[in-house]
Amino acid sequence: MEVELLVKQFQDKNHSAFEALYGMYSKSIHGIIYNIVKDNAIADEITQDVFIKAWHKSETYSSKKGRFFTWILNIARNAAIDKTRSKAFKQKRQNLSADNFVDIITSHDNLDHSTDAIGIKNFVTQLGEKCKAVIELLYFKGFTQKEASETLQMPIGTIKTRNRNCIQQLREMVL
Repeated sequence: MEVELLVKQFQDKNHSAFEALYGMYSKSIHGIIYNIVKDNAIADEITQDVFIKAWHKSETYSSKKGRFFTWILNIARNAAIDKTRSKAFKQKRQNLSADNFVDIITSHDNLDHSTDAIGIKNFVTQLGEKCKAVIELLYFKGFTQKEASETLQMPIGTIKTRNRNCIQQLREMVL
C-alpha cells in the first residue's frame, strides 16, 4: 500500500515521493542498466535520466497495467539499449584501451548485487532453465528478441512465447 501512495504522490509531482522512490529503486535500475552498457559512469547518467523521464511522463503509468517497478524498469532497459545503439557509444567502444578491460574483468559489480535489493534474483532462480536463459538475455543483458533468437538458436516466435509465459510465471510468484 505504501508504494501505491508514493506512486500517486509521485504522479502529483511530490518531490519527497520522487526521492523515496529513487531511494527504493535506483540501485536495482542502475544494476539493470550497468549489465547492458558495462560502464558505471554511463549507467549513473542513464539512471538519472530514467527517473527524470519517469517524473515527466508519470501520468502514463497505470497500476492496472502492472507494477511501478516494472514500468520504470522498461523505461530503463529501453534507455540503456538506445544508448548502446547510439553512434557515439559504438565509437567510444571501438577506441577503448586494453587498460579498461582489466578494470571490467576485476570489477565485482554484477547483477546479483545490484538488483537483489528488491529480491528479484530469488524469483528468477525459481524459473526453469529455458525461462532463465530467455529472461537473462532479454531483460538483464539487453538483447533484442531477434538477438536472443540467434543466440539461443530458437525461432523468434518461440522466444516471444517463452518470454510471455516466463514473465507470467514471475508475475504469479511475485503477486
